[in-house]
Amino acid sequence: MDVEVLHHGGAVQVGSERLRLKDLLGPDRLQGGGLRIKGARLAEHSLWLALSDGTEHQVPLPPAKTTDRLATLIVRNIGQLLTMQGEGGVGLVAHAAVVCCREHVLEVVPDRDALSAVALAPGCRVVDACGGVVSPGLVDPHTHPVFGGERSVEFGLKAAGRSYLEIHKAGGGILSTVRSTRAATFDQLARSCGANLTRLLAWGVTTCEGKSGYDLTLEGELRLLEVLRTAGDCHPVDLHATLLGAHTLPPEYIDEREAYVELVAGQMVPRAAAEGLCRFCDAYCEDGAFTPEEVERIFRAAQAAGLGLRLHAEQFTDQHGTELAVALGAASADHLEAVGAAAIEALAGSRTTAVLLPGAALACRCPWPPARALLDAGVPVALGTDLNPGSSMTSSLPLMMSLACMQLGMTCEESWRAVTCVAAASLGLGDQIGRVAAGLQADLVIFDAPDYRYIPYHYADNHARVVIKRGRVVLERQRD
Repeated sequence: MDVEVLHHGGAVQVGSERLRLKDLLGPDRLQGGGLRIKGARLAEHSLWLALSDGTEHQVPLPPAKTTDRLATLIVRNIGQLLTMQGEGGVGLVAHAAVVCCREHVLEVVPDRDALSAVALAPGCRVVDACGGVVSPGLVDPHTHPVFGGERSVEFGLKAAGRSYLEIHKAGGGILSTVRSTRAATFDQLARSCGANLTRLLAWGVTTCEGKSGYDLTLEGELRLLEVLRTAGDCHPVDLHATLLGAHTLPPEYIDEREAYVELVAGQMVPRAAAEGLCRFCDAYCEDGAFTPEEVERIFRAAQAAGLGLRLHAEQFTDQHGTELAVALGAASADHLEAVGAAAIEALAGSRTTAVLLPGAALACRCPWPPARALLDAGVPVALGTDLNPGSSMTSSLPLMMSLACMQLGMTCEESWRAVTCVAAASLGLGDQIGRVAAGLQADLVIFDAPDYRYIPYHYADNHARVVIKRGRVVLERQRD
């Protein structure tokens, strides 16, 4: 049987099965997403992998799918389990245990039944939550994790009073990162992206959306999507890619708006979709970026290519992008600091999620997005870090929860839902992640905390002690 190395060393094709590096190696051996496959061959029921660090490993092929109900991992002694089941609350269960079989949850049971509810597989791991809080793995629905360089100098300019739009229109901002990203190699970008995923993981994020948008050429944007795919193959965090070719006008098209919009709609979108490089298409609808009419043209092409839609809308000015997102059935409208009452009404009657990014509002000194008005109108609200080099250089999703509770008028329960089940639903993954229930992925976080409200209450502190992804412990810290 032939074995082919794919995705710049992120995966192998074995017969009809495609296996990612993170499916083959334990999380402790992935080197934070920095390891790659250089060669592979089949031997009996295992693979020989030649890796980028010069080592070779014989690894077993993943077991065939089975209906056996054997516990491979149990999390017990849970003080508070947040299942996110039901409407409005956090699905709180006291003194529980979570029983997992390989990648999925088998059952949630009383702690006293943890070791007897189902038969134990050989080598079943039992993880002690030590009376802490256990939640679903956190889901970040808006990140920009692949870019070159950094922009601390611009941070200083903002601290001195310069606005984001002033810096952007003077050739800084996104265009500064574009220059650095174009100059970076594929491996440099993949390592940087992996490092950003590791930072997210440290706070309890097990799944995130990740955008391109910092090259703004046809081949360059496709390259960034390939970086996202490779980084996701090689890192415990699951990464879902979004094409953001319409981030801003590149300098070489500054006087040729029509030509660039045509490049994105006519070439970039169809190729990214045809090559299976992304699930979504995004655009930045803002003064100095793209108009609603230009965005609609790009989004129509994305819909024709089978991509979902996400939109940067109403960050600084009300361009009525939110209404466009709703009209086109977008999965999300993101930012919304300057959203109007009519747009909130439109969102309330739609399936479009409002993804709020309080870190960006804080860094850019914008008004806080109107979370309370959105929620009171019945709009589903998710929270994201907006991790990016210019306007929100943070990987702390719990900090976004704190800001939501302290500044946006959200309750603790709403903030928890916004980073779990609502965020998962905005990515079309609500039937897989974001809750703790039988049959869903075994993505869990153990927080060293006495109460679920303790997490947003202790803002900027990290209480994530153990992170479990697809039934495997991928991060573990010693208790203080």
